Amino acid sequence: MDPDTTPRRQFLGRLSLPEHRYLTEALRTETVGGVLLLLAAVAALIWANSWPGSYQQALHHTIGPSTPLHLDLPLEAWAKDGLLTIFFFVAGIELKREFVAGELRTPSAALLPVVAAVCGVVLPAVLFALVNSGTGGHRAGWAIPTATDIAFALGVLAVVSSHLPSALRAFLLTLAVVDDLIAILIIAVFYSSGITYWALIASVAGLVLFWYLHRHGVHGWYLFVPLAVVIWALMHESGIHPTVAGVAMGLTLRCHREGDEEHSPGEHIEHLVRPLSAGFAVPVFALFAAGVTVSGPAVRDVFTQAMPLGIVLGLLVGKTVGIFGGTWLTARWTRAELNPQLRWADLFAVSVLAGIGFTVSLLISDLAFPGDPVLADRAKAAVLVGSLLCAAAATLLLKVRNRHYRRLCEEEDRDSDGDGIPDVYQQDPTTG
Repeated sequence: MDPDTTPRRQFLGRLSLPEHRYLTEALRTETVGGVLLLLAAVAALIWANSWPGSYQQALHHTIGPSTPLHLDLPLEAWAKDGLLTIFFFVAGIELKREFVAGELRTPSAALLPVVAAVCGVVLPAVLFALVNSGTGGHRAGWAIPTATDIAFALGVLAVVSSHLPSALRAFLLTLAVVDDLIAILIIAVFYSSGITYWALIASVAGLVLFWYLHRHGVHGWYLFVPLAVVIWALMHESGIHPTVAGVAMGLTLRCHREGDEEHSPGEHIEHLVRPLSAGFAVPVFALFAAGVTVSGPAVRDVFTQAMPLGIVLGLLVGKTVGIFGGTWLTARWTRAELNPQLRWADLFAVSVLAGIGFTVSLLISDLAFPGDPVLADRAKAAVLVGSLLCAAAATLLLKVRNRHYRRLCEEEDRDSDGDGIPDVYQQDPTTG
């Protein structure tokens, strides 16, 4: 067949009905969590700048058993190493589901979001390295501006009342899932040191047992939750960041449906755990991670010193250009045709929104400068500034098209006969 007459695959087209329902439920929880995340970040800034002594005291208050596994940790470490493991557990389930039932299940559909995510990681890292290549630079922070925070982005959308079509939200979610995978690989490879092999082997053995019990139909939270805690504690002792255990456990769950199952076990567990992650774990982490000193000199340093400037440029410029440029070039190369209801300007706005790097960026700020809290706080301040700039720029870009987005969302959700199936899926059964 003549390549000029080959039908083009549509990019950002309408989701299937099961995907539409899954996305609606998942993003509803994440949106509420995103608003809580914003409130927690504001509370942390107020607390740290109004009562800095009590904030520091809370951060370093130690709780937990003094055992051979060294679990007597400060609250800051429990939030960073413990609560974020729940977040990455959900991310692991999302990733597994995307590979077996979602946008990543076929190479042609996966190519665009995967390339976008990879470019959105590489370019910010390159920009950071270039800015910090001279005297006074701090190359250890290269990974800080590489993350996308889907919860924060959705929280911004909720606050500014922006209506974003499900295809763009799905792209943003898939992009963030791949981004989370890359982030956990970066953490495991570049920010782990002093490996304790007996603990690592024991943790892996626990993961194998977790997988075996799950795959052989064993049920009961009273069995899996204690086992998950043991796996986490051993991974923490091994020297590899314990959030890796969360992703690994999420990936072991079965996320495809068998027989007459309405939901796979992975989807069911994700439905139970996601509210805990979005509504508690991530906001509490933000409360203990986002409390940096805000002052004239501190803000000035963000734009005048190489390390924080590299983070801001990485988030605002690197993520935007990397995601949009990678997607546009790949679409042109693969002859993918953009959904006629959308424009490339819409994808550009979403690319700017994806520059909001909060949760994982704050985590990597601590990991990159473990012995220098001043540099870590400076990096966190840059993450906050860069994320706010991305949020403001994305808000302006999305508001221009918000009336069009609202009409598309109304068409997607209209259910004239009240049967629970949107009209567009009854009019076009191929998308059901």
